[in-house]
Amino acid sequence: MEEINFEDFQQVKILTGTILEASLNPKARKPAYLLRIDFGQHGIKTSSAQITENYQPENLTGLQITAVVNFPVKRIAGVKSEVLILGAYSEDKGVVLLTPTESVEDGSLVG
Repeated sequence: MEEINFEDFQQVKILTGTILEASLNPKARKPAYLLRIDFGQHGIKTSSAQITENYQPENLTGLQITAVVNFPVKRIAGVKSEVLILGAYSEDKGVVLLTPTESVEDGSLVG
């Protein structure tokens, strides 16, 4: 595995946010949800996430997640995806979202 230095890691801005809305993205080639996420003082951001295997939209609303917020914006299936939602990938379970074990303020820095 290639190593990076601590200064490289510090450049990645990972924040907590609460999912406000989740809906199926009908334009996505692979099933994905369009998410609106509240990052507190950092604003409300959108993301397209391929997490349909383990999550239903009604279970995502109100869930606090972690995301990288300083990657360049990408256009994915007609959606302006502003953040990258973080999850662990399992061969058996697919993508499992990384969530705090205790609720924290939206926009809290992960590090």
